Amino acid sequence: MALAEQAKRVADEFEFGKEDVRKAVKEFIREMDEGLQKDGAELSQIPTYVTAVPNGTEKGLYMAVDLGGTNFRVCSIQLHGNTTFSLTQSKVAIPRELMVAKTSKELFSFLAKQIEVFLKTHHEDHYFSHIRRRKTGDQIKEEEIFNLGFTFSFPVQQIGINKGLLMRWTKGFDIQDAVGKDVCALLQAEINELHLPVRVAALVNDTVGTLMARSYTSPGKTGTLLGAIFGTGTNGAYVEKLDKVTKLTSNKDAGDYDKSTGEMIVNTEWGSFDNSLRTLPNTPYDVELDAKSVNPGIQMFEKRVSGMFLGEILRLALVSLLKDPKIPLFRDENSAQNDVHSTTQIHEDSPLWKQWGIDTSFLSICAGDQSPGYRMTRQTLDKDYGITAVSAEDAEAVRVIAAAIGRRAARLSAVAIAAIVIETGRLNSSSTSAATTEKKESVEAPRGEGSSVADKDVIDVGVDGSLVEFYPGFEDHVRQALMEIEEIGEAGEKRIRIGIAKDGSGVGAALIALVAGRVGEDSE
Repeated sequence: MALAEQAKRVADEFEFGKEDVRKAVKEFIREMDEGLQKDGAELSQIPTYVTAVPNGTEKGLYMAVDLGGTNFRVCSIQLHGNTTFSLTQSKVAIPRELMVAKTSKELFSFLAKQIEVFLKTHHEDHYFSHIRRRKTGDQIKEEEIFNLGFTFSFPVQQIGINKGLLMRWTKGFDIQDAVGKDVCALLQAEINELHLPVRVAALVNDTVGTLMARSYTSPGKTGTLLGAIFGTGTNGAYVEKLDKVTKLTSNKDAGDYDKSTGEMIVNTEWGSFDNSLRTLPNTPYDVELDAKSVNPGIQMFEKRVSGMFLGEILRLALVSLLKDPKIPLFRDENSAQNDVHSTTQIHEDSPLWKQWGIDTSFLSICAGDQSPGYRMTRQTLDKDYGITAVSAEDAEAVRVIAAAIGRRAARLSAVAIAAIVIETGRLNSSSTSAATTEKKESVEAPRGEGSSVADKDVIDVGVDGSLVEFYPGFEDHVRQALMEIEEIGEAGEKRIRIGIAKDGSGVGAALIALVAGRVGEDSE
């Protein structure tokens, strides 16, 4: 029994109890308020210049492009006006030499060229009629120009709905002359050189896109409050009352935005919540992971919640047990002690010995393993991690620790969701739901997320990412923690509807282009 007891001891280090959750929620709300008032706070609380969420009645054809890393994606999205849409897309790899080009023109002219190829391929009539009109000198109608949402997943200082200055490159890109420039203007200049019927209408953060995509496709009349990503990274964007975003409303240099809705979507950048560890848990494994990371001391919430880090936390916990010769993890004195009648061996090249060696998908395998003797877990340890003849007792020890790490991540995720639900006052039945781009009277979407809660009382949350989608029981753990928070309780938890939102950088970006296009029309 020594191994089971030791595994439980390690698992208990990841306990994040009721009082811990409550304290963290209070701290999250404090940091939210601070971030709305000033720059440089732990929660960035970035105003996105998007001032309404869609409601499913919107119609039209929009474009979206996504430069998120090594690929460039071009989409067109037909919104049908009944919470459904059709999407056409193409994807192309960015040539390595363009990622480190001497000038930004080389990269952005390549991106514009891909938009041209897409239009010729998928919107041939539209493209060629536009070319004909230009040649004959005919007036080009406003409705013939595509509004485009540009998802640009690099740090930018947003100064308008379609204006953002590049702060720095990441992910292997390094084009110095682009730093400090407006990336939307760079793309628009190259689109104009090719005479394409496309306007870069909005600069899009993918988390804001998740919020928009969910609000369009969600059932009923309620606008979505929060879009959250729990995947490789984690972040959230939510609908805030404009008068609380004082760092924007009192800033004379702020870009133009639509004030008529009285609301502003705010990108929290919550990966950096509580970097100073006032309320976040901090095990020896968290300490070691942070010390050996590329960014020690920052993104402390993300390092306990997101898929990029959970596998490494598990690896460090297992290695700590292996360092103690008295603990019989993956050790047998003889084959008789092992239910597979062979002694366990860890290959010297096993990923267990390497930083980032364990993928977070392994935690999902452990959590979902219902096979006799945990056969799936044992096979994965053998095939992917070079640990042969794993005993049932070993597999159970690994599963116990992995489950504790996953459960803690879900309970921390609940802290962020709860803080936003509480801070925005949505639990008060008198408070109204998010401003939407049109009234949603005509739409009663028949969708499978049935609930006994009246439509007006639903608090809708859109989520995306591998953890929330593929980790078994993740939402159950989130909901358990929500119930334990006094301000929410069982009654409040029932009102929170959590639904998967797909493709924030595609349909979400198109919807932001729609909202931005309307603002542009209103202000012209």
